[in-house]
Amino acid sequence: MKVKTGILTAALFAALVSGAFAAGRSQGSQQIRMATGGNTGTYYAYGSAVGQILTEKTGIPITIQSTGASKANIQLIAAGEVELAIVQNDVMDYAYRGVDLFNGEKITAFSTMAALYAEVCQVVANPSSGIRTIADLKGKNVSVGDAGSGTEFNARQILEAYGVSFDDIGRQNLSFGASADALRDNKIDAFFCVAGAPTTAIVDLAIGKDVVVLDVDDAHAQALIQKYPFYTQYPIPAGSYRGQSAEVKTVAVKATFIVSTRLSDDTVYSLTKNLLESKQAIVTAHSKGSELSAGYAVSGISVPFHPGAEKYLKEIGALK
Repeated sequence: MKVKTGILTAALFAALVSGAFAAGRSQGSQQIRMATGGNTGTYYAYGSAVGQILTEKTGIPITIQSTGASKANIQLIAAGEVELAIVQNDVMDYAYRGVDLFNGEKITAFSTMAALYAEVCQVVANPSSGIRTIADLKGKNVSVGDAGSGTEFNARQILEAYGVSFDDIGRQNLSFGASADALRDNKIDAFFCVAGAPTTAIVDLAIGKDVVVLDVDDAHAQALIQKYPFYTQYPIPAGSYRGQSAEVKTVAVKATFIVSTRLSDDTVYSLTKNLLESKQAIVTAHSKGSELSAGYAVSGISVPFHPGAEKYLKEIGALK
């Protein structure tokens, strides 16, 4: 028995030494930490899928972190705690200019790598409230997303385009799920939701209640884009939600990969190249991969591209 114990102890010791050596070697080599979002959200699922594919393609270990999403991710890059992150392109614009969500806190320690997929600005209303257009929200009870969130700023900007201010509505700050519950219970008349479409909270709501998703028409969309260049026009296909018989025109912001300016040009070139050349693998791993393209990667972006990303995007003709 003593002999067996000795053998097991020696084996365990050897394993520990080997593991410590491997860990030390790994820490000495390049690693990339990716900030995503909450572990039940799209950012985390998409980031996990892409991170695994990029690790295999580039040979650079990418570790995934669950975070508080866009604003927190930009702050993590600025603090040197992560090197790669998914954020909304409007929130990164605010950070780079030091406005709105980042009022007085200008952050330029990051660059754009590539836009990934649309986060659609959806305005969901109870048709029995007499709401047919966004202008009709005046005087109604409306949830504009969590206080201080990107959604709240999108809501303010879209309402402003229609001549409606937060002072003109009964404003509530509720999450998407809480907004859907409140509309279901007739506690609010409408809510803003900025997320990939179709959005689960709206799908579930529409199963048991009549809702309408409001248009952001071409004229108002163009006015928005002229003032806020991070918006793009986006059609929500007919049938995305129960009772939606026609396409809904709206605007969207973009889930976007940003990188630390400290990353080398070669590293970011490799990440960008392998991201855009691995579309099929990404689609297999996550449905949002279907929106990835060279053209989509560069439109609606107001923050400069990292030189490594820019080099690859120019090679393939996506950037001039």
